[in-house]
Amino acid sequence: MARFTRVFGMRELPVRFVRGLRVRLMLSYVFFFVPLLIGIGVFYRQILQTQLEGREQAALEEQWDAAKEYFTIENARPVWSPEPEDADVVAQLKNVYLIADANGNYLDYNADTYAAVSFSAEEIRQIVTQSKQDFSKRWSKVGEPFLIEAGTVFDDPKPPRKKRRYFLAIGRSLAGTQADVSKVTKRYFFLLPVTILLSILLGWVVAGGAIRPVNSVAQAAQNITGSNLSLQIPLRGAGDELDHLIESFNLMTARLNQSFEQIRRFSTDVSHELRTPLTAIRGQLEVALFTADTPEQYREAMVNALEDVERLSSIVRALLLLSQAESGQLALQKSTLDLGEVALEVVDQFQIPAQEKKITLKAQIAPGAWIHADRTQIERLLANLLSNAMKYTPGGGAVEVRVGPSESPAFVSLEVEDTGVGIPSDNLPHIFDRFYRVRSAMTNQISGLGLGLSFVSWIVQAHDGRIEVASTVGEGTRFRILLPRETDAAHHTGTTGMGSAVASVTLETSS
Repeated sequence: MARFTRVFGMRELPVRFVRGLRVRLMLSYVFFFVPLLIGIGVFYRQILQTQLEGREQAALEEQWDAAKEYFTIENARPVWSPEPEDADVVAQLKNVYLIADANGNYLDYNADTYAAVSFSAEEIRQIVTQSKQDFSKRWSKVGEPFLIEAGTVFDDPKPPRKKRRYFLAIGRSLAGTQADVSKVTKRYFFLLPVTILLSILLGWVVAGGAIRPVNSVAQAAQNITGSNLSLQIPLRGAGDELDHLIESFNLMTARLNQSFEQIRRFSTDVSHELRTPLTAIRGQLEVALFTADTPEQYREAMVNALEDVERLSSIVRALLLLSQAESGQLALQKSTLDLGEVALEVVDQFQIPAQEKKITLKAQIAPGAWIHADRTQIERLLANLLSNAMKYTPGGGAVEVRVGPSESPAFVSLEVEDTGVGIPSDNLPHIFDRFYRVRSAMTNQISGLGLGLSFVSWIVQAHDGRIEVASTVGEGTRFRILLPRETDAAHHTGTTGMGSAVASVTLETSS
């Protein structure tokens, strides 16, 4: 049986049930609600008792005033003289009363309730001396509670004798009040278990309603696989935290789907890019192996194979470099640079490819564009932008590089503009994503991995810069990069040899 339990997890079911979110929410609701109910019961019991005792005290004060009208003290003895119709009132007053002189000697009292109104001589002298009214709660011999009012009264002497002070105490039974409070308390706490049970059921229902949407989200999430990451969980329309969670989950799956799509495109592009040089290398080697007869033929086959090997190596290096950059393993070696000078050198390197493709390549450089940057990465940024511009600009077009000040004095502007095929507006938000390539009839014939602009984006971010893109399909594209200006570059002024305020250096190829 123990083995059966271990295998089928029967022992785990109660544990999972207790640890379930619905049970925990229900228990939290109950643990909060039960002490609250008990506290409310105790609080209102005290309020009820205070109100009832206050009512008894008010009635006792009325009896006190009436008692002083119904009796007088003659020769140190109380004399009651009520009207016939007030006999019942006087009988009630005499039910709980005590009369004593100023020295604490008892003059008259009700023997049945003596214990409830028993005062010591010292208490009597203190009350009489201070002429104060005193309220206290006392108990009879059988434990019946009484509310007692004690104070000072005077006799009515004949002149010339002065008035003497006497002690009077009367009381009212609190048995009825306590019985009422006890009855209400018993009824409340008798119904409390029923209320707790109802609170448990209510907590279970409320918790179930609260987690029902979570279960639906979990069920929908289980249906999402790598093949259908585009599946979206519909919003409930409540505008609450759960809708926010669903929206965040949908955005996450959309990003995952986009990443998977990029990886699939990357796999396709990489396999194509790697297969082409590998096929060429194999073909060259097979030709040399089976058909070459002279050393020149062998040499030609080896040179062609080496060219394809170099192309293959370039692809691998690009992938490794981007991986190192994005993982933080590529450290920047920053120094003070003249961005215009770097731009001129890179433009000069691209003159021969521009001539071969019959593209006009120009550079307009303003002096004083000093930045604190890694020269190698800035050259790679310019090279990638120029390579893309020339790749997507047909023969007879133009590419222009501009370096100069920006609207903000804290930045230097670098622009690369071409008259190429342009980028559709739907593709602009994604062109800096890894492995992303714009797919159209004009670009499908152009080879590439979609890594160049990813490098550009990383380099700009690593230098705390910004990049802007504006493009019109069929007219061209303009990349504008803003890099932080070197603040301590005053000593560099004039070192480039450009004497004019703005030097326009134009390099053109023949078309």
